[in-house]
Amino acid sequence: MKASHILRRGHDDASLVGVAGLVPVMRLAQQAGLHDLLVEHLTARTSTDALKAAGVIAGMLAGADSIDDLNMLRHGAMTQLFDGVRAPSTYGTFLRSATAGTAAQLQAVNSRLLGRLGQATGMVAVEGLTMIDIDDTIREVHGYQKQAARYGHTRQLGLNIQLATISSDTTGPVIAGARLRRGNTTSMNGAEQMVTDAIGCAGRAGVTGQVMVRVDAGYYAHKVASAALKAGAWFSMTAKQDTAVKRAIATIPEEAWTAIEYPEAIYDEEQHRWISVNRPGFGGDSVSWFRSW
Repeated sequence: MKASHILRRGHDDASLVGVAGLVPVMRLAQQAGLHDLLVEHLTARTSTDALKAAGVIAGMLAGADSIDDLNMLRHGAMTQLFDGVRAPSTYGTFLRSATAGTAAQLQAVNSRLLGRLGQATGMVAVEGLTMIDIDDTIREVHGYQKQAARYGHTRQLGLNIQLATISSDTTGPVIAGARLRRGNTTSMNGAEQMVTDAIGCAGRAGVTGQVMVRVDAGYYAHKVASAALKAGAWFSMTAKQDTAVKRAIATIPEEAWTAIEYPEAIYDEEQHRWISVNRPGFGGDSVSWFRSW
């Protein structure tokens, strides 16, 4: 006897459930008002769009990373545990009809849902220092009809995804804000509004302590710092060491410097920077700035 070269996993028993952990998770989401928020904020093309959106969320939580993978929601007894389960092709039609406006509406849902979950569970309710990290990345897409797809600094046809996360020593990170943007947009485009929205989201979720907004050199702008200060937050900002910055650094006496420690830091060859388990490191031709009052 020898092992087959082709292995396929699955089951056909109608009483089995492969991802039973979805039951308490989706029940909590329902209690926090996920479905009501989807109905309220999502511009529906059909009467079941809110159910489809919730189904996609459930599939992602269960590990689906493609439309075909959403078929896991119909395996075994899943349809006995959840109402409104649709076929992958139906979810695909819904996803392909989504626009940048749909992404913005889903962000509105996420922000409000996180606030309700925070109040219901205390998952981000902290009195100490809370970090809000804002960054963006570009992901390649295919097809010249893809809305907002542009060639950016990566020289690939893509979309820009901007994220804001909340974390602390005891919680997170959880996503407080997400925006889908043109592939050739700059990091700081609309960043001040993202800062304001993320801080507001943290407050609704139960954060009562001091907030620190952290951004890299792509967000080095007065309007970003001002947005943080206006909302009562501190900020940590990375700036390129241009001539003016180097001149200012040269005036700082040696004994005035404070070393920043990054425990268990690992150098990321792809991103060309040091990454720590507890906080991101800054590498390359940049300097970390901290200012608060």
